[in-house]
Amino acid sequence: MRLVAIGRLKSGPERDLFERYAARLRPALEVTELPPSKGSVLEQKRRDAAALLGACPDNAIVVALDEGGKALSSLKFAAMMERWQDSGRPIHFLIGGAEGLDSSVIERADAVLSLGALTWPHMLVRTMIAEQIFRAQAINTGHPYHRDTRPD
Repeated sequence: MRLVAIGRLKSGPERDLFERYAARLRPALEVTELPPSKGSVLEQKRRDAAALLGACPDNAIVVALDEGGKALSSLKFAAMMERWQDSGRPIHFLIGGAEGLDSSVIERADAVLSLGALTWPHMLVRTMIAEQIFRAQAINTGHPYHRDTRPD
């Protein structure tokens, strides 16, 4: 599994929390950080898209994290993760830059997911997706980390 993100996660509490969850994942979540582009908004998005997609092999399952994507429950995300992992294809989660993702990334993506209707800083999105991947693995292995106690 790989997380491909525009920008560097600097030392600090965000990085510490990300590393805490990433260290729990099997297989490991490898991280590729790409420098943010310069230029107009459209040029930034186009260049970032080329870099993000260039970091993904042709056979990768590409999961774009975008505010316009589908918001899933943790249980549905766990089921999706299990299917992806069973496919044997590498899974690549993509996080765009400050201007968001270019339409070419959305079109290439096998899934476009949202972490909710709120806008999140890109550096927190890394931690949130690492935690959700860990939660999905816990759900899929019957580990008690996830508690599903909402009433029907």
